[in-house]
Amino acid sequence: MKRWISFPHVEGLASRQAHADLPPGTYEREMGKEGFFGPSTQFYHTHPPTGWTGWDGPLRPRAFDLTRINAVAASPWEADAVLSNAHLRFRHWRTEGKMDHLVRNGDGDELLFVHEGTGDLFCDFGHLAFRDGDYIVLPRGTMWRIECRGPVTALLIEATNDSYRLPEKGLLGAHAIFDPAKLDLPALDDAFAAQRRRDGEWQVHVKRRNDISTVTYPFNPLDAVGWKGDLAPVRINWRDIRPVMSHRYHLPPSAHTTFLAGRFVVCTFVPRPFESDPGALKVPFFHNNDDFDEVIFYHRGDFFSRDNIHPGMVTLHPGGFTHGPHPKALQGMLRPRKSETDEVAVMIDARDALDVAHLPEGVEFAGYADSWRAPEAAR
Repeated sequence: MKRWISFPHVEGLASRQAHADLPPGTYEREMGKEGFFGPSTQFYHTHPPTGWTGWDGPLRPRAFDLTRINAVAASPWEADAVLSNAHLRFRHWRTEGKMDHLVRNGDGDELLFVHEGTGDLFCDFGHLAFRDGDYIVLPRGTMWRIECRGPVTALLIEATNDSYRLPEKGLLGAHAIFDPAKLDLPALDDAFAAQRRRDGEWQVHVKRRNDISTVTYPFNPLDAVGWKGDLAPVRINWRDIRPVMSHRYHLPPSAHTTFLAGRFVVCTFVPRPFESDPGALKVPFFHNNDDFDEVIFYHRGDFFSRDNIHPGMVTLHPGGFTHGPHPKALQGMLRPRKSETDEVAVMIDARDALDVAHLPEGVEFAGYADSWRAPEAAR
């Protein structure tokens, strides 16, 4: 337990309830510790905190259109790197057909998020069918391959030298957000038995410290006839997530945590009703998030707090950069145009600064920082 220097205090013109009942004509900005998990202070400004007229330097917000990455890779180890640090590797994988080899990650647990497509995953533990919107957690050391039923696009989020866990749900109870009983496990079913009978030479491409070793077998090593234990891949779809909601208070992203590792969390934003209290914010509040780099992958829908963003894009908001809704979204700050959100997105909050990989020309949306410019400055 960390003993923070804590002294709740109100100074000047301020609301006594964060994210609600803002003083007329003000915009709220939150500064906090530990992302949204630690102590924080809310400031009340007379101008939007993102109403800049220019931006220079490496801390600028960045956006990438991953739909412009067209290379098809037969193996996840050939997937395009996007972002990384010592504890996290974020890759974009476009593939098709049937993998003719197995892979195994020796560097950490792998989290697959299926953006587009359907298919079947075969691993040590059995068979899992997958579809768009599925998360699949693959514990480190799992041998696996996929067979696609058409083109597949997926995110690969590696917890380097770490493991994925479920968040503590506290007062909400163990069945909130999603019941652990909704987690699907691989099955030793007929499909698995059919692939097990495929004879001949098989290779396993093992990744360790980002180098690949190849192990060759004269038989199919996915030949298990049974297993017991409490470690296995699991699958959950965003459609099975029941978001935490408050009709009087805009909840921070931490309330939507789906998985966590030691140095980052993975959150899922899914459709939900807007807050109905007239004084409650209906859009994300401006915030610094100084201790984390924030990454959001836009899966589907209408991203109500963002402009110039479409499915298949990813944004990077470095720690220390004040960000929040785009100017157009501020029009619905207290009176939204719809009764509920219509968006699905995957967010990663990484405690350690992320490096951007070398990406093909045209993938980065160079004007992203300007999308926050004050309207009078943009004209």
